[in-house]
Amino acid sequence: MISSISISDLLSIKDKIHVIDIRSIQSYNNNHIEGAVNIPYEKLLTNPAQYLNPNIRYYIYCQKGLSSSKICQILTRMGYKVTHIAGGYEEWILQK
Repeated sequence: MISSISISDLLSIKDKIHVIDIRSIQSYNNNHIEGAVNIPYEKLLTNPAQYLNPNIRYYIYCQKGLSSSKICQILTRMGYKVTHIAGGYEEWILQK
């Protein structure tokens, strides 16, 4: 089972955590959650060890939350500490 966090809970801690945007570079450059690092889905999935430290928790989002949920399931099985940001960037815009 993957860990998940709501946007409202994320807002209260976002300055103290590692947030990853797995959308395309173009989507990230268009707009993103402040402080997020862009690591597109394919790059993160192909070589997670290049980007993730297994001792750090990462909070991951995509546009709507579907792809980030899937990648969090995979990364969790691989032993990484990841939390899915429910609703993704679209929910962020609504809550902000």
